[in-house]
Amino acid sequence: MVRRERTEEHRASTPLECFFDLCFVVAVAQAGSQLAHAVAAGHGWNALPHYLLVFFGIWWAWMNFTWFASAYDNDDVAYRVATFVQITGALVFAAGVPRMFESRIAVAVLGFVVMRTVMITQWLRVASASSGPERSMALRYAGGVALCQSLWVVAVFLPHRVQVWAVLPVVVLEMLVPLFAERRYPTTWHPEHISERYGLFTLIVLGETVSAATVAVQSGVNGHDDLGKVLPIAAGGLLICFSAWWIYFARPIHGYLRSNRQAFVWGYGHYVVFLSAAGIGAGLEVAVEHAVGASHLSATGAAAVVTGPTALFLFTVWVIHSRHSKHGAAQMLLLPVGALAVLAATFLGGAAAVLAAGVVCAATTAAGVLLHLREAGAGQAG
Repeated sequence: MVRRERTEEHRASTPLECFFDLCFVVAVAQAGSQLAHAVAAGHGWNALPHYLLVFFGIWWAWMNFTWFASAYDNDDVAYRVATFVQITGALVFAAGVPRMFESRIAVAVLGFVVMRTVMITQWLRVASASSGPERSMALRYAGGVALCQSLWVVAVFLPHRVQVWAVLPVVVLEMLVPLFAERRYPTTWHPEHISERYGLFTLIVLGETVSAATVAVQSGVNGHDDLGKVLPIAAGGLLICFSAWWIYFARPIHGYLRSNRQAFVWGYGHYVVFLSAAGIGAGLEVAVEHAVGASHLSATGAAAVVTGPTALFLFTVWVIHSRHSKHGAAQMLLLPVGALAVLAATFLGGAAAVLAAGVVCAATTAAGVLLHLREAGAGQAG
C-alpha cells in the first residue's frame, strides 16, 4: 500500500467513501434521537455525557478512516473489503447507541473496536510496503490504535455506573495517537480531498437534522390540531439549516490546510461542528414535543436546546473554519455576534425562539453576503 501524493490533481471523494459516510448516518440518527427523548423527558443533563461519548465514537472512527484514505486509498480488493468491515462495525456501533444512554457500552464498544481494528491492519499494510520514517510512523499508528482498543475492551468489564467516566482517559489517548505517530513524518493527506470529505459529512449531518425535524413535525401534527404551533418551529429550523449550509460553504478552506498543525486543529475542531449540527436536529424534535404538550421542559428550556447548538455551530465554524477568509472587523465579528443574538432569542421561549433564531441566522448569512459583495466591488474598483 503505497502513499498517494499531496500534489495529485483532481483528488475527489470516491463512491466507496460516500457509501461509508451514508452508513454512518444510522449512528448519527440514533444518537440524536436518544438525546431528544432524554431531554424531552427532563433527563438532558444526565444524557449529555453519553451523547458526547457516542458522538466521539462516530466522529473519531470516521475521521481516522478519512485521513488514512486521503493518503493511502489504493482501491484494491483488500482495501474495499476492509472498508466493508468498518461499515459493519459502524452498524454494530449504531445498534449499541440506545444502550450507551443506559450506561451499557458493550455493544457500542464492540462496533468501535471492529472499526478501529481494521485500521490496525491498514497501517500494518502501509508498514510492510514502506521503509524508514514512513514505516516507523505506520507502526506507531498500529501500536497506538491497538493499545487503545485493548483499553476499550477492559472498560467493558468495569461496573456500568462508572464505564462512561472511566473511558475518558482512553478518549484522550486515542486523540494523542496521531500526534505521536506523525511527529516526525506526516502522512501525505490531500488538502482538497480532506476539505471535500469534511464538507460532505457536514452535509450529511445537516441532512439528518432536516430529516429529524421533518419526522418530529409530522408526528406532532398527526392526530392533533397543532399545525399552527409547529409551523414556526419548522420555518425556524429550515432557516437555521439553510444558513448553516451557506455559512460553512461560503469559502473554500483547502488553501488554509498547509501543515499538520493547521490541519489537526481544524480536523479536531470539527467534532464540535458535527456535534452541534446534529444537536440542532435533536433540539428541533424537543421543541416540537414541547409545542404539542409532550415535553416536561419549560418554554425557555425547549428553546435553549435549539438555540444552544445553533450558537455553538456558528461560533465553532467561525473559530476553526470561516475566520481564515475574513477581512476587516465587520466580517470578522459577524458570526460571533450572530451566535450571541441566537442565544438572546432563547428568552422568547418555545416556538417563537426557534423562529427568531432562524431569522437571526438568515440575517447573519445575508449580511455576510453583502459584506463579501462590497469587498469584491471595492477590489474591482481598485
